[in-house]
Amino acid sequence: MLATNAHRVAIHTSAEVTRRIQRRTEMHALYYSSHPEEIPERLRQLDREWDIERMLETGSSSLTLLGLLLGAGVNRKWLLLSLAVQGFFLQHSLQGWCPPLPVLRKLGVRTTSEIEAERCLLVNLQKGGAHEAERRR
Repeated sequence: MLATNAHRVAIHTSAEVTRRIQRRTEMHALYYSSHPEEIPERLRQLDREWDIERMLETGSSSLTLLGLLLGAGVNRKWLLLSLAVQGFFLQHSLQGWCPPLPVLRKLGVRTTSEIEAERCLLVNLQKGGAHEAERRR
């Protein structure tokens, strides 16, 4: 089955893990609603946060290069590592699932849209705070 939308990772994430990630985002919004002066720093943190795709791309590339180096220098059987990793990465690109995905999601690694959802909440909080300050004047 080929994934047909941008939410292919979320489809393959357990409901419990998805709820945990959403709760964490909601907790951040609640905290920053009481600490609006800290919102700019949190937005900078979100700019630096690696999403699930970047984590998988980096891991896949690193393991593939390792397999190629070990295959060329130690034993040709190590080339199977590169083959397996790229097979799983192809599966992820087509279906949205690969072996490291559940582990990374349980560790709280978010999708781009989940990171952007928090960003939108914080920007709206920031705008609301600016409007409130204007009203007080």
